[in-house]
Amino acid sequence: MTSLRGSTTLLAEAEAEDSHEQLFDDGVALMKQYKATRADLDDLATAISKLRRAVELTPNDHPGMVRRLSSLGHSLSLRSRATEDLQDIAEASSAHQRALELTPEGHPDKALRLAWVGYSLWLRSERTGDLQVLAEGISAQQRALELTPDGHPDMAERLSNLAVSFHSRFGRTGDLQVLAEAISAQQRALELTPEGHPDMALRLGNLGLSLSSRFQRTGDLQVLAEGISAQQRALELTPEGHPDMAQQLANLGMSLMSRFNRTGDLQDLAEGISAQQRALQLTPESHPEMPFRLANLGSALWFRFQRTGDLQDLAEAISAQQRALALTPEGHPDMALRLANLGASLGSRYGRTGDLHDLVEAISTEHRALELTPEGHPDMALRLANLGSSLRSRFDRTGDLQDLAEAIAAQQRALELTPEGHPDMTSRLGGLGNSLLSRFNRTGDLQDLGEASSAYQRALELTPEGHPGMALRLANLGTSLWSRFKRTGDLQDLAMAISAQRRALKVTPEGHPHIPTCLHRLGISLHRRFLRTGDVDDAMEALSKYRTSATTTFGPPRERLQAAKDWARLSEEYNPGSLAVLNAFDTAIRLTTLMTTLDQVLETRYSRLVDTSGLSLQAASAAFALERVDKALEWLEQGRCLVWRQLTSLRTPLNDLRRHDGHLADRFLELSRKLEGAGSVRIAARSGMSTSEKTSLEDQARDHLRSASEWDDLLAEIRATPGFERFLEPSPWYSILPYLPKAGHVIIINVDARRCDAIMLSAGRSTPHHIPLTSFSLAKCNQYRKDLTTQLQAHDYRERGRTVEMAPERGDEYRGFKRLNQATVQGILRGLWQDLVKPILQTLEIQKIPSSPRALAAAPRIWWCPTGPLSFLPIHAAGIYTSESTECVLDYAVSSYTPTIAALIDRVSNTRPIKLGVSGLFMTCQPRAAGGSHIPGTTEEVQSIYDLATENGLRAELFDGSDITPATCLDSMEKFSSIHLACHASQDATNPLESRFLFHNGSLDLFTILQRNLKDADLAFLSACQTGTGSEKLPDEAVHLAAGMLAAGYRRVVATMWAIRDEHAPAVATDFYQYLLDHRDPADGSGFDGTHSARALHHATQQLRIRLGNDSDESLLAWIPYVHFGH
Repeated sequence: MTSLRGSTTLLAEAEAEDSHEQLFDDGVALMKQYKATRADLDDLATAISKLRRAVELTPNDHPGMVRRLSSLGHSLSLRSRATEDLQDIAEASSAHQRALELTPEGHPDKALRLAWVGYSLWLRSERTGDLQVLAEGISAQQRALELTPDGHPDMAERLSNLAVSFHSRFGRTGDLQVLAEAISAQQRALELTPEGHPDMALRLGNLGLSLSSRFQRTGDLQVLAEGISAQQRALELTPEGHPDMAQQLANLGMSLMSRFNRTGDLQDLAEGISAQQRALQLTPESHPEMPFRLANLGSALWFRFQRTGDLQDLAEAISAQQRALALTPEGHPDMALRLANLGASLGSRYGRTGDLHDLVEAISTEHRALELTPEGHPDMALRLANLGSSLRSRFDRTGDLQDLAEAIAAQQRALELTPEGHPDMTSRLGGLGNSLLSRFNRTGDLQDLGEASSAYQRALELTPEGHPGMALRLANLGTSLWSRFKRTGDLQDLAMAISAQRRALKVTPEGHPHIPTCLHRLGISLHRRFLRTGDVDDAMEALSKYRTSATTTFGPPRERLQAAKDWARLSEEYNPGSLAVLNAFDTAIRLTTLMTTLDQVLETRYSRLVDTSGLSLQAASAAFALERVDKALEWLEQGRCLVWRQLTSLRTPLNDLRRHDGHLADRFLELSRKLEGAGSVRIAARSGMSTSEKTSLEDQARDHLRSASEWDDLLAEIRATPGFERFLEPSPWYSILPYLPKAGHVIIINVDARRCDAIMLSAGRSTPHHIPLTSFSLAKCNQYRKDLTTQLQAHDYRERGRTVEMAPERGDEYRGFKRLNQATVQGILRGLWQDLVKPILQTLEIQKIPSSPRALAAAPRIWWCPTGPLSFLPIHAAGIYTSESTECVLDYAVSSYTPTIAALIDRVSNTRPIKLGVSGLFMTCQPRAAGGSHIPGTTEEVQSIYDLATENGLRAELFDGSDITPATCLDSMEKFSSIHLACHASQDATNPLESRFLFHNGSLDLFTILQRNLKDADLAFLSACQTGTGSEKLPDEAVHLAAGMLAAGYRRVVATMWAIRDEHAPAVATDFYQYLLDHRDPADGSGFDGTHSARALHHATQQLRIRLGNDSDESLLAWIPYVHFGH
């Protein structure tokens, strides 16, 4: 008789068996459902949960335990392919291992269990990079294969999986024998796969991938062709919507890119990128293959950039690579590869833009990639070579020999690790040659030159005919021969260099971005040979090569600009009266504008302009020599203040365009705002940024380039509209004349090493008038500037309020002054008067102003537009100042300055009444700003102005010290037509956009001001130091706070050329505003504008001069710095 307890136990066991059987059946059904669709991971998660519970409830000795373990392992493996979750991979491997242990030897499923163990171990090695785990997996798969009888239906699958593991091992070791075994297994698997089998496409794709890998090591194009053919057939067999479609496309895309790199076939390039893009589109955001697809597309776009030079491709590449990196978890075996590829792209962008931040980030990224690459890894040589190339680039920029030593060491080790016959041997020899040549150029060590030449020669010998790298190898050899010629003078070396350069040019495909460089370098070599031999044919061919290089429509603008300069120089030297000189400079000026484009941030534009500084002045000088004053005028306008012109173009009035096509106007406005915002982004070092911050930064850079490209397309569309053909085109000289100020003259002064000239523009004159300045010279200009700088330093004119120990023979009014030669400042002003200004005034036939207030109101105006170093000299105060008599500019005219003629006529042509709601004066004083000395006079200054304004019924607002922040100051600038800033200011010579006004609560920099569009702005009085002083490196860009205020929208600005005295500033400001109020139009009522601001400043500085009581150097330096800009 059965006991009650025994009956209960049997019943529980029966229920448990029913339970785990049902759980198992449900789990398998859900797993199959997911496998069929690969869509719903929730189904798979439920399947795993049921299978886990089934395993837990199944007794160890149950005959179904092995199947349940195997199914659990299979479901976990499936999920790990979708998530790359290491926990899932480890649990799957454990389940398969336990199933194997429970399967006795000789059991018919032993091979199946081994195969699953091998597969799960392969999965784990893919995620961790552990070669030992991979070896164990391959061992299990090989044993499974041994136990599989011929003719077994699983034979093909097991061969295919073993081949995949072999391919992974090859990827880690570079062992060609292992790759051969992979290919053999894949070919045998394909032979066993019947037509129509659902795995046929997968096996074809895997074979194609292995054949592509063999090509990467051997360079055998036939092997690659077979691989591509297999992958294309795999794609044809993959139905739309199949989960493997994206992978097939990605693999085919990589193989096509490999063939492009070997043959240069642009069709392969286009198809490869298209395949990668489609693969990415088919990959869900959360898919574990997403970083792989992004990385592949990034590499493909980088290759296209290398071929076309299109920066948009490079921006897209870096953005994709940065995103791929952000999605790659720490410890992932592909991390090093993705870092290395990103580093290569950043290095390429540095090569194109010169942004040192990119190069620093590239080196950092490549260092990290190298650290993550284990010894013996087949990519170790590539990583070393790339790092070496980047370090050499940094040496070329900074001159740090330590970088070059590290570069050469890395490249030499890369070569040692590169096996004979490897297709990358040639590029690594070339890279080492480049570094050795750089060291020779620095040290003059002929051994380095010899080794560089040998490396180049060997690289050339190893490069097959038709290889796209042939041109580069020839160019490198030509460079080394040229370097040897420069050292030895051996004409045979020069002849061989020219021969190599000719061959390089011949094999470079049409439209390749390297063509301008090849042409330019060949021109240089031919010109040098002409100088040695006198062969005119060489000179003529050099001119031709320079011209062709400069006038190509592709390739880096920097190289084409240099070619244009050489074309102009050679034309001037040997054919000075020819039209070729004008054509050459025309091309050079046009290319200068391409050096600074809207796709760059402002900081980059300014840094790139340093290399072109003075070019427009040289061009104008050549035009004057050819009696083409019209060309001189156009070039001085087109080649100077480029960044201001761009900012102005983004803010151009759209009334006419809007009347014609409101949609076009709206698109223009939207793009303008985007570009202005993108251009205002500050360049920041990336070392402290997170990966997500770097990704965001690159996305911004990509979008910036897109916007710039859209801008170019939009301009083309607008210019195709009748009546808008010259929309935002540089103005021809004759279009300037109708908009000149009516009462006065505009004087542009060109200062060049060869000659100095002035151009006079006057309302009513139909042509510009040329005034040769035969007594003035660049040497004199530089000397005057040097002398003035010495005087300013000696008199301690560094900042407002600065004081030093009082000179014993002077009173308090001369605090901070040191005794100097009294004639020095007077001598500078005398020289400017006699050699520069007086000849101009004589040509103008201007009479002296009678000394009366009424006469000042009618005095003629002169707008000075100086160039080069003359921009730092006070032309407005030129004159003879002696105790006996004085004669100076102030006796003849009221002076203003303008950065360009366009800046002036823009204000004349767009004159508009000030809205009553914003008409008024906002003012602030900052007497105790951090970083500056105490300037108590600022408080007195603004209070006096405020009292004067309110007494006269003006709308006015005053903030003192910490009562205002830079941000609220900006807001007030939008609410008031006029502003008065009494504070310290700082001019940053290394980064002009960082020039700033100092506040108690921070600072207000030029960069920030430029982001505001102050459409109602009229007058800005900058009662601070150096607000009208530009950058020494960029004298023709007018990068100072006064010009910034003009660019921000102000019609006129009062600024200072150097420090002003705190004790003088209040009276100057008060006299200035008193004059404006006295000469206000009664019809304006309570309105206020700066129409008479130039005359007001003339009056105020004259009053200070009278109060000082003499024209000593000390007195002159006190009133001269006040200057007026604008209309």
